[in-house]
Amino acid sequence: MALWLSPPLSAQEVEIRRWNHLPIDGNFVTANFGRTDGDIAVDPVLLLDDVSVEMDTWLLGYIRTFELFDRTARVEIRQPWQAGIWNGVVDGTPTKVSREGWSDTFARFAVNLVGAPPLAGKAYADYRAATHVETIVGAALGVRLPTGQYLEDKLINLGSNRFTFSPQVGVHQQYYNWSFEATGTAWIYTDNNSFFNGNQLEQDPYYTMDGSVEYKFRSGIWVSAGAGIGLGGQSTVNGVERDNRREDFGWTASAGFPVTRSLGFKAAYFETEHWAKVGIASQTVSVGLVGSW
Repeated sequence: MALWLSPPLSAQEVEIRRWNHLPIDGNFVTANFGRTDGDIAVDPVLLLDDVSVEMDTWLLGYIRTFELFDRTARVEIRQPWQAGIWNGVVDGTPTKVSREGWSDTFARFAVNLVGAPPLAGKAYADYRAATHVETIVGAALGVRLPTGQYLEDKLINLGSNRFTFSPQVGVHQQYYNWSFEATGTAWIYTDNNSFFNGNQLEQDPYYTMDGSVEYKFRSGIWVSAGAGIGLGGQSTVNGVERDNRREDFGWTASAGFPVTRSLGFKAAYFETEHWAKVGIASQTVSVGLVGSW
């Protein structure tokens, strides 16, 4: 029962444009749909075999930019709704489990410490047009809130029933039409004291490093690719350590183009693999719209 059978919105993610320069006093809304198919490798003591998941995720996000101590800052909120089906063989018996509902809310605060001056309107447009080479250094703190659907008598849930804090540092390097980003993140978990019939779940921090490269055409169309690794996250149930330390790898390819001056379309493919004996190998295809004002 000590397996972390989480939905595919895991800590291992490869996200582009975390640190790019945005105009202050701006509002950005995203609406995404993603389809995930994955195979889950589990701890052999659980007597689970051939475990797979099919997950649909609808995601709404909002970003607000502002000036903070003469720096450009942003706050972000993301709320997913998910419908998933897990299939597997439990102690020799084929079993299917489905879940549908809200997953955990994610909030993030970020500030650019170097580069990306706080500008808006024409001043922002003029700066971006005149700046061909720029280095941006940023820091952020994300929080995954325990707002998702959670049933303490079930092993598989959409919510985590705990807080997850994710401090980040990152670098964004622009060189004419090319942009490069690198981000280091530590995912720090609070305890889940209502894990599967009243057990206590603890988990070590999970550390990730990811990077991406992007090319933007004059038309506004952009293409990107990225990859990341994650290590750690060993769990303990009722004081007993489980042999489920994570070693994960993920990569992504994405593209976007403007529909109007304030509306854009984007599409992405994301794939994960696990190098340890537990983890998930998944493929996700997503499409979405981004609006701004």
